[in-house]
Amino acid sequence: MKQLAVIALLVLMVGCSSSPKKDSGISPEIEARVASWHALIDKGQDWSDAQRMKAANDFVNQLVFVDDIKHWKQQDYWATPLQTIVSGGGDCEDFSIAKFFTLTEMGMQEDKLRLTYVKALTINQAHMVVSYYETPKSTPLVLDNLNTLILPASERDDLWPVYSFNGKGLWMNNRNHQEDLLDNSDRISLWQRLQKSMDVEAADEQTMICRYQYYDLSSSEARARCP
Repeated sequence: MKQLAVIALLVLMVGCSSSPKKDSGISPEIEARVASWHALIDKGQDWSDAQRMKAANDFVNQLVFVDDIKHWKQQDYWATPLQTIVSGGGDCEDFSIAKFFTLTEMGMQEDKLRLTYVKALTINQAHMVVSYYETPKSTPLVLDNLNTLILPASERDDLWPVYSFNGKGLWMNNRNHQEDLLDNSDRISLWQRLQKSMDVEAADEQTMICRYQYYDLSSSEARARCP
């Protein structure tokens, strides 16, 4: 009997000392989507650039296209990749930004990548794509959501390049795929705001994922719904 009492006491002590896992407040669907994105980035560390581009392009293009005014209640908003993945959608800029940073997180050199503003002739409006330069003088490959095939820019007669940028520079582009370096990308205020938002996310990603679920609510309401 004494041995049974000791065993029972030990069981109770173990039960009391182990605290239950804290609820993150994140829905299973969103947890799974973010986990898939992180897994893609991890796998991409060992892939070729071609494999990385196809995987990133396909992953982001499966999300839902939504205009900024409907999605973010703003005329022009650049979402972080995490915001786009959590909310499940975005516009061409959000898609391009998500692809750009997915590729750099996979280990692709930023010098090979640019975010490129173009005029999409078929829809007669401004559009953003990702351009990949195998070498500085190469004709870039285009990662896009209008045409999901990754094609050389010379085969995209429907796109008229205007300017491109990455974290290291800002270029003016023309139809012949020639370019002039204008400045650094610091002059692009939306780019700077995006970088700051990503720094905040890096400090506490789980909290920001929870809040981003409620992107259609005010910041105070989103915070109130998360642990």
